[in-house]
Amino acid sequence: MQSNIRQGALFLLLGEALLAVMGGLIKFLSETLSTEQIVFFRNAAGLLILLPLIVSQGSKLLKTKAWHWHLMRGVVGVSAMYCYFWALGHMPLTEAFLVKLSSPFFMPLIGLLWLGERAGKFSIAAVFVGFTGVACILRPDDSTFTFIAMIALLGAFLAALAKVTIRRMSGTESSQTIVFYFAMIAALISAPGAALHWQPVAAPLWGWILLLGLVATLGQLALTHAYRIAPTGKVGVYAYSAVLYGALMGWLIWDEIPLWTTWLGAALIVAAGLLNLYKPAKR
Repeated sequence: MQSNIRQGALFLLLGEALLAVMGGLIKFLSETLSTEQIVFFRNAAGLLILLPLIVSQGSKLLKTKAWHWHLMRGVVGVSAMYCYFWALGHMPLTEAFLVKLSSPFFMPLIGLLWLGERAGKFSIAAVFVGFTGVACILRPDDSTFTFIAMIALLGAFLAALAKVTIRRMSGTESSQTIVFYFAMIAALISAPGAALHWQPVAAPLWGWILLLGLVATLGQLALTHAYRIAPTGKVGVYAYSAVLYGALMGWLIWDEIPLWTTWLGAALIVAAGLLNLYKPAKR
């Protein structure tokens, strides 16, 4: 058990590092390409990587009893990508990663209103603490930055809604089917936007685009493996390493120095995450 926790923590740290690199690549590509292109390339690369799974599973993978939920998850998930990818191109990496980490705080509210799931008192407290941290990052004195951060926050909400949608259909759908239909629907939905906002892609950028798809897929695989072999409550805290990765990359590559309000917001969001993971011992 202890070795599983260690392995889970290492895989989670690896996964968050890879997704942080993905965030840095998106920020870099945003200087040349449109957000619509980057979203399409990300989804198309994911679908390409899934081809071996599609070939091996065949028609079994295509069987579904929840077309409407797959479509909803695809639309909501792609919308979340548009918000998050655009925010990455317009705000410091640390702040973008922090606002993204607010996504779990929306889930108790969505779960209550949609699925009738009641949240515990620790989860409710975590929501208030977490959004206080987000408020510190929004910088209400800077209207331009606040608008950008609100787009990122909208992306975090949509990501939470997508995750609750997965929970809604998990009773009848396999994880492979859910992943396949999201990749297919996301690629189809994002293709027209990429065509309408197409920017010339210089030859060297194709290597970075392929790297984007690779690190994104490997990052998701590492996170999935981490949560499969170790309890969320034991390793979930390591997800906040993304803040450190973002701060380091932002400083080294883009000379971004986080403000004191950002660090205060980070402390509150991490505290809220720990509070959300806490489960009191049963009497």
